[in-house]
Amino acid sequence: MTAETAVVLPVLVVFAMALVWGLLVVAAQIQCVDAARTGARAAARQDPVGAVVEVAREAAPRGARVTVSREAGLVRVVVVADPPALHGLPFEVREEAVASVEQTVGAAPAGAES
Repeated sequence: MTAETAVVLPVLVVFAMALVWGLLVVAAQIQCVDAARTGARAAARQDPVGAVVEVAREAAPRGARVTVSREAGLVRVVVVADPPALHGLPFEVREEAVASVEQTVGAAPAGAES
C-alpha cells in the first residue's frame, strides 16, 4: 500500500498543478479578450492612441503588450501576454478585436457637404 501511495501521490500533485496552471492561462486569455474589446471600443470612439493603450492595459494581464492600428474606417487592437507562472514556455496568450470607427458628434456624414 505504501509503494502505491508513493507512486500515485506525486502524479496527483503534478496533475493538480497542471490544472491550476491551465486555469491561470484561461483566465489570462479572458483578460486579453476583455482588454482587446475595451481598447477597440475606446479607439472606435476616436480616443487618442495613448488613452486607448492605457485603457486596454488596465484590463489586460500584467506585462501585456497592446498594439493599436487604424485602417480604412476600422480600428484594430491586439493584446499579447506571456502565460502566467511558467514563463519559459514558447507560447503567448493573444487576442485581437476590430471595431468600426464611429462618427463624432457634430461631424458631417461622409460624403456630405456643409
